[in-house]
Amino acid sequence: MGFRPIPMAIAIALGLVIGFVIPVPEGVTANAWHLLALFVGTIAAIIGKALPIGALSMVAIALVAVSGVTNDKAAGAIGDALSSFSNSLIWLIGVSIMISRGIIKTGLGARIGYLFIAVWGRKTIGIAYSLALSELILAPVTPSNTARGGGIIHPIMRAIAGSYGSDPEKGTEGRMGRYLALTNYHANPITSAMFITATAPNPLVVKLIADATGAQISLSWGTWALAMLLPGLVALVLMPLIIYLIHPPEIKSTPNAMQFAREKLAELGPLSRGEITMFGVFAVLLVLWAGIPAFIWGPQAAVDPTTTAFIGLSLCLLTGVLTWEDVIKEKSAWDTIVWFGALVMMATFLNKLGLITWFAKSIETSIGHLGLGWAGASALLLLTYLYAHYMFASTTAHITAMFAAFYGAGLALGAPALPFALMMAAASNIMMTLTHYATGTSPVIFGSGYTTLGQWWKTGFVMSLVLIAIWLVVGSAWWKLLGYW
Repeated sequence: MGFRPIPMAIAIALGLVIGFVIPVPEGVTANAWHLLALFVGTIAAIIGKALPIGALSMVAIALVAVSGVTNDKAAGAIGDALSSFSNSLIWLIGVSIMISRGIIKTGLGARIGYLFIAVWGRKTIGIAYSLALSELILAPVTPSNTARGGGIIHPIMRAIAGSYGSDPEKGTEGRMGRYLALTNYHANPITSAMFITATAPNPLVVKLIADATGAQISLSWGTWALAMLLPGLVALVLMPLIIYLIHPPEIKSTPNAMQFAREKLAELGPLSRGEITMFGVFAVLLVLWAGIPAFIWGPQAAVDPTTTAFIGLSLCLLTGVLTWEDVIKEKSAWDTIVWFGALVMMATFLNKLGLITWFAKSIETSIGHLGLGWAGASALLLLTYLYAHYMFASTTAHITAMFAAFYGAGLALGAPALPFALMMAAASNIMMTLTHYATGTSPVIFGSGYTTLGQWWKTGFVMSLVLIAIWLVVGSAWWKLLGYW
């Protein structure tokens, strides 16, 4: 059987109950309600892992097309069902994942990690900061946070811990492995929050914000990066210290780590042609994404972010850093394009059919009766949205299901549009801290066995409180200084 029967049965039952048992509420069209039923069923199937998310997305596209819920004509609905595949944000993230393969293939990512450790690896906490800095350097051009934290940084962390005899199989994870694994992981949500291109769902957040505000707020790569810069840096500085207090490593001095890193760098040898080329592509992407040509020569010199990604991929192909076979084999990129396209399509039509507006109004009415004012109401919405992630195993599913309605409700209750958008965007990444199934990186690092489930959840909850406080205090002050509110 191609699917898991119980999760699939639950998802189908939810969809049928919503679509055909619960009456269509006043103010909602039948088509919008039936699309919601399909949407909830799809999200439930994703949460329950009834099928891989890409396969479920194909099923969702077929159901939207055959049902005709988007335009009352099933024969013409296939165009609507496939409409999001022309969305530039979807291709931005897919192509960026393809480019990130070059960082792994050339060894540039590993070299960056070892370089930092060779400089700051004298203490265990120095290794932790080196891992965090490596994450930060790689984040703008590694939109798969799993590839960055789990595929590039985690093997380096394990090698260092192993060199000091810190091995879960030997019961010695407390020497330094537990501490380094947790700092390895918790750097991931922070850097993911700092750049649109640092994790796959961020462009979806950008689109949902633009839809909710009628495109009055359309966050550019540079605006997002500048807004998240100061709170992100403060978080990266404090995070290793806080985890050090919670889980102090038994080995605190690590002079051998610097030698270990130098030996690894010696094994890598001098910079290869591929690494130099990849570094050049990296620089081109940052210059164009940051809008530097437009800053120097004016708006006419601006390059669209997705166009920039295609330029970067083209350079990788033309220089031989990547081959077309590499691109074809980059399954995560093609998978992301498929599931992202399906979820964006459903979210877009829920908005067009008025369902999101209705739901946001319902939340607004419920919270408005509490008399909290816009600040208290916004805080309640933000925290509810953040901690609902205990029920989700996918940030994309969570954002698709809840972001638009909660953001719309906040706006209706009087929250300032841009600061609240940035706080919701930050929360969409901070929620990765909570569980061992919160995002793709978490099972990779948790699965290596350095922490118990209780240690992981305890640290995740503490870090969620710390990070949300940093963004509320430091972020709000920073955005005030920037004139965002």
